[in-house]
Amino acid sequence: MTLYIDPPIWPGHGRMWSHLVSDVSFEELHRFASGIGVPPKAFERDHYDLPRERYDDAVRAGAVEVGSKELLRRLSAAGLRRPKNRPPDTRAV
Repeated sequence: MTLYIDPPIWPGHGRMWSHLVSDVSFEELHRFASGIGVPPKAFERDHYDLPRERYDDAVRAGAVEVGSKELLRRLSAAGLRRPKNRPPDTRAV
């Protein structure tokens, strides 16, 4: 099980955010996020948005720190990338 998190460099709603992804499955990602108390509403297409305040929680729980480009590369290589302009996959995850 490997989860990845990029640095909290993404601004939004007056905060800085990180992205949390899996390179295995959405099931793994949801299980990990639930285990550290991230609400389901933080899931967006293919990742969870985590505020800066939760970054260390994810790392302590085992998320691997990577740069944003590496995170996107791993997500894409796993076939789990869901860009905004593409309709969501309706298959069960």
